[in-house]
Amino acid sequence: MKPPKDICRAPRNRTLTLTEQERLGFLPKLIRLSGPVEFDGIQNRTISQNLTDVLGWLPAQFVDLLFLDPPYNLTKTYNGSTFSRQATGEYGTWFESWFVPLLKTLKSSASVYVCADWRSSGVVQSMLETHLKVRSRITWEREKGRGARTNWKNCTEDIWFGTVSDDYHFNVDAVKLRRRVIAPYRDSEGRPKDWTATPVGATRDTHPSNVWTDMTVPFWSMPENTDHPTQKPEKLLAKIILASSPPDGVVLDPFLGSGTTSVVAKKLGRRYVGIEQDADYCCLAEKRLALAERAHTIQGYAGGVFWERNSAPAARSTPLYRQPADMPLMFDARAKEPHDGKK
Repeated sequence: MKPPKDICRAPRNRTLTLTEQERLGFLPKLIRLSGPVEFDGIQNRTISQNLTDVLGWLPAQFVDLLFLDPPYNLTKTYNGSTFSRQATGEYGTWFESWFVPLLKTLKSSASVYVCADWRSSGVVQSMLETHLKVRSRITWEREKGRGARTNWKNCTEDIWFGTVSDDYHFNVDAVKLRRRVIAPYRDSEGRPKDWTATPVGATRDTHPSNVWTDMTVPFWSMPENTDHPTQKPEKLLAKIILASSPPDGVVLDPFLGSGTTSVVAKKLGRRYVGIEQDADYCCLAEKRLALAERAHTIQGYAGGVFWERNSAPAARSTPLYRQPADMPLMFDARAKEPHDGKK
């Protein structure tokens, strides 16, 4: 997005923005619905409209994975448009007004993930328990967060996981986490005991839990960062998409924001549909999708595994992974080894 005139960015700030020329170039790529459509008409496209305006026109049973990151029950401004905090009951009514109609878009084997903070989490749980089969609540840690003098610092968010039926896709092997082993023991014959020697030291691939502490919220030096106030990490979406959608499956995000879900779906070989009411965010999503044509990197993911947060310092210590000291470690989603993101 084009930053306000009073913003002066540091030379090494890599935040993605839009020039007016880019905005005018990406606007024609957006679509607007005026009636019912078939899936082919919206496949791999960004719909630039309010969700409630297009709910009745979306095709039925085309979605393998529904990712929902709606406004939390907070007063928050999104590029000039403000969502105001409501009473819990009112927020629940608003949530149900669009959530229930969305269910018709789901295949019988579909999965649903819904983001929430601690205020809205109860509403989300109640809604999923009413209409879906709740599988888990993921809690992920944001390292960002304002300190509080009279309360605990708020630095976690929830993601509720539900399915339409008991027949659903979940690929646990696609979302294992590679951890560094602090005490790499060997057996009596000197063989590694439940760990592997790698160029970055002793590591172990562990099954994913529902507590995620390996996330890095996008910030100014990361090439995926935008000015969207609630942008989710590409790594977070990669975990969800790899676990809960088949190759070439369809991912729907009705609150697309700056495009992270569609971008990650494209990088990982899935089809996507994004809906976003703000035209600037839609254009920013299209810019990111265009960049994804030549850059398939997802920070923190390589060789079929996810890496712990702050794995970059260890990786930089080996010549194979040499990169500028101020550049976060980048991984090609299709590659076997990490690299510096330049290719």
